[in-house]
Amino acid sequence: MPAGSFARAKWSIAALFCFLGFQYGTWIARLPALKSRLDLGAGEVGLLLMACGVGAAVSFPLVAVLMRRLGSRRLSLVSAVALIAVLAALSAVPNYPLALLAVAADGIAVGCLNVAMNAQGAALEKAYDRTAMSQLHATFSAGLLAAALLASGATALTGSVPAHFAGAGALLLLLLGGARPGLLAHEEPAPAAEGGTKPRARRGLPSGTTLLMGCAMAFGTITEGAMNDWSTLYMKDVVHASASVAPLGIAVVSVMMLLARVCADRWRTRWGDGAVVRAGSAVAAVGLALALLAGGVVPTLLGFACVGLGAAAVTPCVYVAAAGHGPDALALVAAMGTTGLLGGPALIGFVASAANLTLGMATVVVCALIVTATAFRIPWRARAGALAGTT
Repeated sequence: MPAGSFARAKWSIAALFCFLGFQYGTWIARLPALKSRLDLGAGEVGLLLMACGVGAAVSFPLVAVLMRRLGSRRLSLVSAVALIAVLAALSAVPNYPLALLAVAADGIAVGCLNVAMNAQGAALEKAYDRTAMSQLHATFSAGLLAAALLASGATALTGSVPAHFAGAGALLLLLLGGARPGLLAHEEPAPAAEGGTKPRARRGLPSGTTLLMGCAMAFGTITEGAMNDWSTLYMKDVVHASASVAPLGIAVVSVMMLLARVCADRWRTRWGDGAVVRAGSAVAAVGLALALLAGGVVPTLLGFACVGLGAAAVTPCVYVAAAGHGPDALALVAAMGTTGLLGGPALIGFVASAANLTLGMATVVVCALIVTATAFRIPWRARAGALAGTT
């Protein structure tokens, strides 16, 4: 297929990833303003955040049905429009119960768009035999960064959340309008059974392969997300870093993850998805383990950098593998990833409360090793085209 068509489709799908990061970053950046306007306590804010995660986690049955009926292109567009509507609703909700409903709806729409856009990314790689998924995930991080910068500017100019969200909504509409023409309309057929026959659709229990991919996704998201939730506290309370140095834990992980995702598609082309996931998760586990044993600010930052570097390509590769097994498998694996994001911080907090935060962070090492182990059993997609085809 023409290279221009690949580039057009890639940038259109990247716009979806950027859209999701920007929408999430927009409302989460104004959480203090929402807290103040609705007069919420810390516990109520925590429940509000949990409502978003729970909405995404329980959206699996709905996502599977919508993917079969609408396809990834139409589901992407519908869920994106829903997310813009949710943003408008959050700017005007008059009370806490309605805020909970709006945020839960946001989580459901996030679950739909997450599956649909990753299906688009996997279809792109399949259609052109070229890697792109890691770079697509990097644009999600770029969307988060853009949302944070806009929120900072909007807060400085005006304290009005509706004005900020209206401007953000307009930008999201422009982003969606630019993405729409280049999205892939073709849907991949269900994988064939042995002998080339098409399998009958099954609605029973997920296969062992799907559960393995879900396990890799869940523990991969725990490894990836734990740094955002606990790295600053670990730097401050365990390593005794200064108040100005402690936030560098998150910064190091974020920068390394973004850089690795920009480069990871070339690694996938050269060595294959399985090798990248196995090596990356092992680097994350060993680097963090050595940092926990050594202590000190510099070793800890180096260990956190290893986590960002090693975990960066895990979720993109697992999404590609899951998409090859159909929309039901992709939806379940995505839901298990959300479960990992929800349950991971609580798991580490429980271990830290029962023992100490060092052992809590050691849980992340175990999670990364579990990803390494499961990666040996997952049937990864064959390596895509030539190295030059990753641009």
